[in-house]
Amino acid sequence: MLTENGILVVDGRELRVRISLRRRRLGLTVERDRALTLHVPDGCGVRRAEEFVRASGAWIDDKTRLSGERRQLHPVRTLRNGEIHRYLGRDYRLLIVDDQLAATADEGSGAAVRLVAGRFRLDGTVAADPKRARKAIADWYSQAGQRWMRGRLQPWAARMDVSEPAVHVRDLGHRWGSYRSGPAGGGVISLHWATFQLPIHLVDYVVAHELAHVRVSGHGPAYWRLLGRALPECRQLKEELDELGRRVWMGDMDYES
Repeated sequence: MLTENGILVVDGRELRVRISLRRRRLGLTVERDRALTLHVPDGCGVRRAEEFVRASGAWIDDKTRLSGERRQLHPVRTLRNGEIHRYLGRDYRLLIVDDQLAATADEGSGAAVRLVAGRFRLDGTVAADPKRARKAIADWYSQAGQRWMRGRLQPWAARMDVSEPAVHVRDLGHRWGSYRSGPAGGGVISLHWATFQLPIHLVDYVVAHELAHVRVSGHGPAYWRLLGRALPECRQLKEELDELGRRVWMGDMDYES
């Protein structure tokens, strides 16, 4: 029996199972870290799922290869002064500072990461621990992205004639975004914190891309027709995201530097 977020192993391939009440057909996603996600309709049997995965073997191999090639281009951060960090398509140089946590705490807004006067400021005590620094930077992008999205979603939802879902910004591995349906027509769009390094027009594309899933699951012709009505240049934007997205920092760190 297939279960939500369960694991199905087919001929040595391990797939995470996602179940959708709206879906009628099975689908596959190769994530940017080359993990496999199997999308199935509610009540789908194990045998049907296994047959679908086996029939999709060549497609999986091709997409896995492409995902691996794209992953190799993602930059690795060393957290040195002058290193470029991006926010909404603009470049900001990293500046490691002393006592930032204590200084900002006096103002009631203590933060390990701040964007001040065109510099991406990182507290030196945090920068000394790469794992802690990575978390601090990801948290900053998550909070900044959550604030930026306030009021940004409603016009797009209205343009696409869909209900406005809640928005969460968090780590999604190597996916830009996801949509999960909810009861009574609600739902949640999740956006990767790294999405907010992209230029604004590509962030909007990711948002519109996920909003289209409020009405259509999968990426079949009906999906692209819906997205194309709201965003006629969606195919060009997808190509731009595929190209530029390979150079976006997804959190990889050089822990030996």
